[in-house]
Amino acid sequence: MTDAQVVDGPWGPPQLHRPWSPQQPPAATEVPVAVPVAWLGRTSDEDAQDPTLSLPRQLRNARAALPPGWVIVAHFYDVESGRKDLADRGRGKAHERFDIQIPRDGGIADLLEEAASPGRRFAAVICESIERVARRTYFGTKIEYELERNGVALCAADEPISTDGRAKRATPTLTRRVKQAVSEWYVLQMLELSWDGFCEHTRQGWNIGKPPYGYLADKVPHPVPARRAEGRTKHRLIPDPVRGAVVTEIFRLRVLSRLSYSAIAARLDADRVAYPPPEANRPDATVGRWTPSSVRGILENPKYTGYQVWNRRARKKGGKNNPPSEWIWSPQPTHEPLVTREMFDAAVPIPGTRQGSRSGAEQNSHPATGRSYLLRSYVWCGFCGRRMFGKFSKGSEYYVCQPKKQVHLKEPWYEAHPKAVWVSGTALTDLVHTFFAERIFGPDRQQMLAEDLMARQATPATEHDRKRAALEKVIADNEKRQRSLVRQLADPDDDDDPELSARFRKEIKASFKELEQATQLLRQELKDLQAESDGDDGPQDAGLIDAIPQLRTRLAGVPEELQRELYDAF
Repeated sequence: MTDAQVVDGPWGPPQLHRPWSPQQPPAATEVPVAVPVAWLGRTSDEDAQDPTLSLPRQLRNARAALPPGWVIVAHFYDVESGRKDLADRGRGKAHERFDIQIPRDGGIADLLEEAASPGRRFAAVICESIERVARRTYFGTKIEYELERNGVALCAADEPISTDGRAKRATPTLTRRVKQAVSEWYVLQMLELSWDGFCEHTRQGWNIGKPPYGYLADKVPHPVPARRAEGRTKHRLIPDPVRGAVVTEIFRLRVLSRLSYSAIAARLDADRVAYPPPEANRPDATVGRWTPSSVRGILENPKYTGYQVWNRRARKKGGKNNPPSEWIWSPQPTHEPLVTREMFDAAVPIPGTRQGSRSGAEQNSHPATGRSYLLRSYVWCGFCGRRMFGKFSKGSEYYVCQPKKQVHLKEPWYEAHPKAVWVSGTALTDLVHTFFAERIFGPDRQQMLAEDLMARQATPATEHDRKRAALEKVIADNEKRQRSLVRQLADPDDDDDPELSARFRKEIKASFKELEQATQLLRQELKDLQAESDGDDGPQDAGLIDAIPQLRTRLAGVPEELQRELYDAF
């Protein structure tokens, strides 16, 4: 390499807009450039980090450690976590939020791509320390391997740099691996301590993040003096005088009226003064109206039960919901609840029981729809526990259950299930109307209720035990079958026919869903049976039914919409 090349080469003279370059260009008598080097930097994307300070420091330390004749010709750096999967590394844009006075040739992904190309500009890569490459040992060694496989050495400023061209030495390699392991251990330990801190924070009743809709923050000075001096606070939840009642109304509409997310959002949005829409964490994301997703977010938030709950979402995974088994609950209520725990639990199974069924009494919007069914979504098959659908045949209304052999052949109830179960809609409706006319609104309702209560108290305990054991056995069988379906779904599919494989997996998922729906009904039946067996907390008061007015009008003359509202509440 000639002196002219040193001066005119792409990595030769320093440029005025690069303050980290040497102050003076190398003289012709100095050691010529022998090795072009790429610098690799990384700093975390946490708020406590300052990339405008960290990255220039890393570059300065890396430049100072270079042997004579080694010159940095390219700059690759990222502002991101070193624990991300390698496939996701170097693709973020967090660096654009900072005024970093270092030209950027790309991130780690661009570095690896150029290292594998025949026209790469560098023969080696240098970083400040090996943990800057990755915070996971596996990914750090993989990056090192990919570089070396393409003839590019990975050097660190805090390690000896060999210039004799010999292969890697044993002791420096061992030292590097120990440093990588210690780096990974340090991060994991910090995560464990942070996790324990958040758990204790939750158990003591302190809220993490923005108060959910319906609550306000009751701020108190931070108990740590240093943080208190910075103006830091901690807060508990107190009900919002206006929005708190909206949350309770949302649960009422869901549990008692059994409305869908969209139907609830439509009702709330019709009066935004009485039901103020929620505001997003980011002002630019606020839509100014109720949406099905905002209703769902409230119904799925257990903080409304008065308990403090944390870890419902995985922040590092894009806000993905964690399973309830991973939620951290306070051992007792820590703030005023807006709904009972029972009402919150009752709102959860509704999606499965109402799936595919509209909330109102209006007809289906499909052009071929000719009628509506009053008892739609209320009638369930006693053989399989699935919801029956309405059907009009030969001038009469029916509710029907017709299992499909190709879908339900392996179900435990299939053999005992008739080919089709048809129940007269007129007969069912007449029974419902008679029940309400006589036992809810009729003049003899109190006497009928008192007789029923006496009959239930006289039921032998052995009969309850027999029914409970039978229900528990069916529930256990259903759960066993669900586990079997999950194993089938998880097993690798060796079938060469993708269409057949997709159909197979679809049917497994459908069977799992139907089993879950049937099991939920059985669990509710078991719960009701247990309540009958244990009795209420206090004596029964049959006189409470007189709080309901007596009506002579049968429900047959009441509009379907009002009937369904009554049935939902009942």
